[in-house]
Amino acid sequence: MKKIVIIGANDFQNQLILKAKEMGFETHVFAWKDGAVGEKNADYFYPVSIVETDQILEKCREISPDAVASIASDLANITVCKVAAGLGLPGNSPECIRLSTNKYAMREAFTKAGIATPKFYRVDRMEPYLFGMRLPLVVKPTDRSGSRAITKVMDFQDLDKAIRQAVNESFEKQAIVEEYIEGEEYSYETISYGGKHKNLAITKKYTTGEPHFIETGHVEPWNLSDDMTYKIHYVMRRALDALKITDGASHGEFKITPEGHVRVIEIGSRMGGDCIGSDLVPLSTGYDYMEMVIDAACGKKPDLTVKTKPKKAEVHFLFTLEDVEKMRALEKEHPEKVIRISELDLSHAGKVSDSSTRIGYYILAEDL
Repeated sequence: MKKIVIIGANDFQNQLILKAKEMGFETHVFAWKDGAVGEKNADYFYPVSIVETDQILEKCREISPDAVASIASDLANITVCKVAAGLGLPGNSPECIRLSTNKYAMREAFTKAGIATPKFYRVDRMEPYLFGMRLPLVVKPTDRSGSRAITKVMDFQDLDKAIRQAVNESFEKQAIVEEYIEGEEYSYETISYGGKHKNLAITKKYTTGEPHFIETGHVEPWNLSDDMTYKIHYVMRRALDALKITDGASHGEFKITPEGHVRVIEIGSRMGGDCIGSDLVPLSTGYDYMEMVIDAACGKKPDLTVKTKPKKAEVHFLFTLEDVEKMRALEKEHPEKVIRISELDLSHAGKVSDSSTRIGYYILAEDL
């Protein structure tokens, strides 16, 4: 039987575990033991933190897997790269992973490639030269995802606090301060193989807005004019190349400015989280995105066949008890639209601070 190592066991990774089992793989899952759903569904579960790369690699040499994979996590993506390289399995290069998991290195790569980017600095504390930047500013950790410690700063008096919060959340204890890009936000879902990129979907993103921009929901498909779609493809493919992404999924976030320019926010060399890659892309396009990820991890060309009828697909995240009540009402009135409801954690109701503390989510789909 073919074997696959999956890094992570949370709800998002569980979708990959289930897909791998459906494809006939024996699943070997590594994650901190905390009762996550992936622990139960894995064929073999190893209670090892995903940052313990050497320990995971040592065990994987015993397992001798055909592939190593993960979705929706920058941190897991780093481990996937190191373990795959240690086993001689396919994957993006270590340089690609460095560029696509560190926001400062990413901005430097975009600048070097001539891709328009806002003015930016890497800091670990307040510095006088930051006052020469133009407000508003965005401050975030250089190496975290999930909306952690992201702050829009409208007054220089608030900058020091925002930097300290971002540094505290950062693994390397660094923050990036950059000038804010105005515009509507979208994401770009892609599969790559041998350095060639195939865009699968463009996603409309909704957030809480300033100051922290926690994502509240996503919708696919999102139709834009042919001219704008061309510009998006041109900019985003150049950005993928600038980060040296060659194989597997990627999730690029960008904005369309009021003037109609496409500006890259960031790109991860992994599938988008928040159920974008695991659920919305397959529902809205008919592509089997997770199968593509597993194929690429095995060194096999992804299958771009449309396998199911495309639908309009949405994910909505729950922040308050009122959100839960609205979801239950929708579930009762239109059960045919509800694809999945996550487990709920009501302890965070009304006090969500980032993506990891949201109450839960539900996914909807309906005919186009």
